[in-house]
Amino acid sequence: MKPLILALHVVFACGGLSAQTPAWQPSPGHTQVPLWPGTVPDAQPVPGPENETTMATNSLVAGKPWVSVGNVSQPTMTVYSPKGTNTGVAVVVFPGGGYNVLAIDLEGTEICDWLTSRGITGVLLKYRVPHSGPHGLREPKAPTALQDAQRTMGLLRLNAAKWQINPQKIGAIGFSAGGHLVAAVSTRFEHRLYPPVDAADKESCRPDFAIAVYPGHLWKGNRNLGLNPTIPVTSNTPPTFLLQAENDPVDDVNHALSYYIALKEAKVPVELHLYPEGGHAFGLRRTKFPITGWPQLVETWLKTIGMISD
Repeated sequence: MKPLILALHVVFACGGLSAQTPAWQPSPGHTQVPLWPGTVPDAQPVPGPENETTMATNSLVAGKPWVSVGNVSQPTMTVYSPKGTNTGVAVVVFPGGGYNVLAIDLEGTEICDWLTSRGITGVLLKYRVPHSGPHGLREPKAPTALQDAQRTMGLLRLNAAKWQINPQKIGAIGFSAGGHLVAAVSTRFEHRLYPPVDAADKESCRPDFAIAVYPGHLWKGNRNLGLNPTIPVTSNTPPTFLLQAENDPVDDVNHALSYYIALKEAKVPVELHLYPEGGHAFGLRRTKFPITGWPQLVETWLKTIGMISD
């Protein structure tokens, strides 16, 4: 059972959701920017129109519901710019959802709000789902989520001046399946997985730093903590921050451990934080567990690697 899908199956079975509404829209003052000027590459069929669902009673996180977005066939990015001090740093945000749906607020807009409060531009990627990520250790028919991630990185660098960001300080953060997408775009940036469209695709799609929170799809499932072969770590993989709870019921701690080991062997700067408790899919929402303080760890790490200053 894939990251977050286990929880989603339980929710659907128990009826813990409200009625579906039309396609997701960001809060007033923010505009979704289409990633592709024309037809999206390798377009895959989806079961119906894009929809937004509030996951209610049986799926509360820190006592609050969260919003799921499904059937995304037209990917977009939404730029959240700091209202005060601007560090010039930008972070692309990949929500989780098992490559089935997107936890658009819990692991998306709430993350952007935190980033902007720290003078960092948050860029929410609404990437294509479902069936856009790996099944076990196998690639999908077309890696559409990774295509969307690569395209977003190029668009940000091409338009860095417009959004007042430093093109050499663009990172990525992802949760669960989004954590896998962080690893994928961190290791598969040498070649675009689609025919070039315009000048954005001539820009580098390598993140300058990467943050993967309770990531999935990384461990081969063997005893020696072998890494998924579709994540080809090299010395050019960007500095990485990893966070994981050991009692995560969805993504085994070995996913984070296998990636950590591969990064260390390649001499990539990496910082791993493991906590005994915390579970899965907690995002930024405060809980009773110490792992809930992870944003401060990330901020310290960003200073350590020279992305932000005191």
